[in-house]
Amino acid sequence: MLQALGTYIKTAVDVQRGILAGSGELHADCEEILLEDGSLQEHIWGADWIPVTAEVTFEALINIRPGQGNRSMTIEDAALQSRISEIVSNLLTQDIA
Repeated sequence: MLQALGTYIKTAVDVQRGILAGSGELHADCEEILLEDGSLQEHIWGADWIPVTAEVTFEALINIRPGQGNRSMTIEDAALQSRISEIVSNLLTQDIA
């Protein structure tokens, strides 16, 4: 998954289904894969995974959703950030452990 960007992985995370798509050049590329797989757009959020530090960041254009109370590129809801971190960490740290 690091082939696209080298040091981090852009992901789109479906917080309802507990799955993600990663490795696109844009978060929207990953989002499209999840939509085609049956995810609902309202449940998909953009995040980055930085394997070296095992850090998840929460900034993506697909996160701008005034209708869902998120007016910036950064996910503002702490509970949503926590859920995304849990999904990303559970799915992506298995390969580096």
